[in-house]
Amino acid sequence: MKYQFNDEILGSLFAFTDDIKRDENQFKINSGNISILWNRNNKSVEIQVDELTIQLLPNQLMTTTYLQHISFDKTDLSLTAFLFNREFYCISDHDSEVSCNGILFFGAQNLPIVTIPKDQERKFTNLYEVFEDEFATPDKIQGDMLQMLLKRLIIMCTRLAKDQLIVKNLDNEQIDVVRKFNVLVDTHYKTKRKVSDYADLLYKSPKTLSNLFARYNQKSPQQIILERLALEAKRLIRFTDKQNQEIAYELGFNDPAHFSSFFKKMTNLSPTQYRESLAISV
Repeated sequence: MKYQFNDEILGSLFAFTDDIKRDENQFKINSGNISILWNRNNKSVEIQVDELTIQLLPNQLMTTTYLQHISFDKTDLSLTAFLFNREFYCISDHDSEVSCNGILFFGAQNLPIVTIPKDQERKFTNLYEVFEDEFATPDKIQGDMLQMLLKRLIIMCTRLAKDQLIVKNLDNEQIDVVRKFNVLVDTHYKTKRKVSDYADLLYKSPKTLSNLFARYNQKSPQQIILERLALEAKRLIRFTDKQNQEIAYELGFNDPAHFSSFFKKMTNLSPTQYRESLAISV
């Protein structure tokens, strides 16, 4: 089962499939998409995201964006997926409505995976069925209806993420600072490397940010910034043909030697050693 809504004038896409491995290359637009992956099986499903192997458990959902490299080569069961691009639903434009940016999408930290509680399984299944019904009723307002349903799905997932992934003693204002920091790091990591840079953008002191993240998790703001930079370096080495010097300049390093030193500090391997280790593992 595969459905898609496509507005060729706007270049927008919303797609819905019960088997993303089978259908991932069958949509009219295959780049720049954001996805919500849902394991509706009774067994776990394996997914490769960048260089991580993720075991998505039954009734768990995970979000991915076009910044990540996802592979379903080792996925042996069907996996439900909702896909959309910014022309269909722009996360940043609608963030004031759904408050998901930096929690579900474009966060600089770990992959967001949420578990559907037993008492909410029926609610998610009902929404799944409403998506199916809507695709069976094509008319002039179908795009608007699908956008409303997607918004509802994002809100439901965001509520779970806030409950399951964020320390419960943080208030809404503190959660908002965490979200905005994550988005800012994803946006500016190539040019802004200091906590003070982000503190200025958030109208907070560096100490306030550090204290907040000490309560939020074990990573400091500085560690998050550097890990985001290292992640992009690994992506460029792994998934492009760019040489180390090109990657260094793309990531804002004026000296390739400085980039090499940074990369080795973060990964215990030089860029060349990392590249060679990838070749060996293929």
